[in-house]
Amino acid sequence: MPQELAETENSNATRVDYSTPPVNLRHESDAYVLEVDMPGVPKNGVEIVFDDGKLTLTGHRAKPAGAARLVHSESSARDYRRVFTLDPAIDPNRIEASMDQGLLTLRLQKTEAAKPRRISVN
Repeated sequence: MPQELAETENSNATRVDYSTPPVNLRHESDAYVLEVDMPGVPKNGVEIVFDDGKLTLTGHRAKPAGAARLVHSESSARDYRRVFTLDPAIDPNRIEASMDQGLLTLRLQKTEAAKPRRISVN
């Protein structure tokens, strides 16, 4: 994983059985794009917190509607969680998030100082 985005563990967390969602990370000239797969998680079931250089992503998928009447089910309620440490090259005030069909997409903008720039020769 690039230096600007490193995964960390939070040893002070309350014991909850979380699933680790798979992620894709794409590098663009002005940002990193992080795609987090959380199937069945609605937009209002996602929590994104940036604190002390760490970006924590949590998602909750509730039991299927009508679960009491199910005859057979292979899906269940599930909580997802990943924690990343952000490098100072990422501007925490310009993180953008969107959710579409269980795919959480975060655009992690680089600071102006970290962006590549062209220098002209006089």
